[in-house]
Amino acid sequence: MPRESPDDAVVTTVLRWFASEGRDLPWRGGRATPWGVLVSEVMLQQTPVARVEPVWREWMERWPTAAALATATQADAVRAWGRLGYPRRAARLWDCAKVLVERHGGEVPGSLPELLELPGVGDYTAAAVMSFAHGGRAAVLDTNVKRVFARIWGGKQFPPMGVTAAERALAERILPDNHEDAAEWAVASMELGALICTARSPRCDACPVSENCEWRAAGYPASDRARATTQAWRGTDRQVRGRILAVLREASEPIALSGAEGVPDEQFGRALASLLADGLVTDAGGGTYVL
Repeated sequence: MPRESPDDAVVTTVLRWFASEGRDLPWRGGRATPWGVLVSEVMLQQTPVARVEPVWREWMERWPTAAALATATQADAVRAWGRLGYPRRAARLWDCAKVLVERHGGEVPGSLPELLELPGVGDYTAAAVMSFAHGGRAAVLDTNVKRVFARIWGGKQFPPMGVTAAERALAERILPDNHEDAAEWAVASMELGALICTARSPRCDACPVSENCEWRAAGYPASDRARATTQAWRGTDRQVRGRILAVLREASEPIALSGAEGVPDEQFGRALASLLADGLVTDAGGGTYVL
């Protein structure tokens, strides 16, 4: 029997760890439809699992299929999005549902080229849906996975910005040939980064592959680039946009918007104009607005 390579040993150990320590999330383990997986992946962009799960459950109860969402309005989707943030994602999901109905009979396709043609679906989301929803063999590279790769195989604290050709080559080299194992590795490596190999406080004592980690072996050298910081929210146009949307979600008909307490008129106007430009808010005339 051929001897297991170091890469294979890491993959096997992480898969074993995930089988016992991975979180029991409703869109994992084949319990969700491909549509449910797509919705979860869009919701999880820049948003923690704890905030996403209750909204995802409500969303799937209301719109269990793409066809169901396609019969709703964009305003319905934005209202149901609640306070997840980045509400353009709700609009893109609504656009996506309509395209799925028009081109794919309401089903989520299982090939990368077809997934990449969907509104708002980029390289990561396409690979994730292909892997998690269809059990396909795809290299899934999100922030968590990139950090795991940088530390275990690169000996660095943080990965480079964006996705590099070297990272893609490494991901393909490590990815198991078996489709089932490849799909499991994709979610397991992501979970390792989310729970153990975190950005701020990595739990190296609990890491199942700490003995294989080049960063640990090198003495945890600091990265030559600063860790990406979370964009400030309080006092920003994003916060004002959220306040405007919150008011309009509660309105059953067009209402006047005359500013917000503590917000400069110029900033309020800028935030409202950006919402109009994004198509998330509609000018109903007479100084009134609606989702």
